[in-house]
Amino acid sequence: MMKRIRLAPSILAADFARLGEQINEVERFGAEYLHVDVMDGHFVPNISIGPPVISSVRRVTELTIDAHLMLEYPLRFIHDFIRAGADIINIHAETGDPGAAIKAIKAGGKKAGLTIKPGTPAEAVYPFIEELDLVLVMSVEPGFGGQELIPECLNKARILADYIEKHGIDTDLEMDGGIYLKNVREVIQAGVNVIVAGSAIFGNPEPGAAVSAFMDIFKSYGIN
Repeated sequence: MMKRIRLAPSILAADFARLGEQINEVERFGAEYLHVDVMDGHFVPNISIGPPVISSVRRVTELTIDAHLMLEYPLRFIHDFIRAGADIINIHAETGDPGAAIKAIKAGGKKAGLTIKPGTPAEAVYPFIEELDLVLVMSVEPGFGGQELIPECLNKARILADYIEKHGIDTDLEMDGGIYLKNVREVIQAGVNVIVAGSAIFGNPEPGAAVSAFMDIFKSYGIN
């Protein structure tokens, strides 16, 4: 049975001079999550933001903050993101010891997510999946926004969705990278129920209208 579909606008594509205003707009039009990409310049070839920005975001919204930690050593920073107000802390399976980080997230009373890059097989998630609240399939190489979705990643989502259903696991399945109105139905049909969209929303001069267009598609599935 398909779960409620949620939209997670990614602030990586937002106008940071108007960040609070844009967050309030997407919230008003129906977004439920807010995706925050945190990059260290080592695990991925880019640097973005950290806990201080999440603290500021927390003060202006009640949206679920999904902090995607693209960090070489996420365990060092888990408590910083807990204190900053992240609701979901999402680490990568490709880091040295994801199990320890997942335990630290759960011990801090937050939801735990595990992310896999396009080249990482779905099976990398299986040893941890029963502890997870969310599995994130990257459909582009992490580090930069505005890329095209890699079609092969849809099959990986299908594999994970099937595994989750067959084993009766209560975890959401999220996809991030190159998702637009033109292809979001394919993503949903692959079993994904948390949709990350950055350029498709904040690249639009009217982010609220972009959110409404996504929400109309979600409603057509009759489960929202």
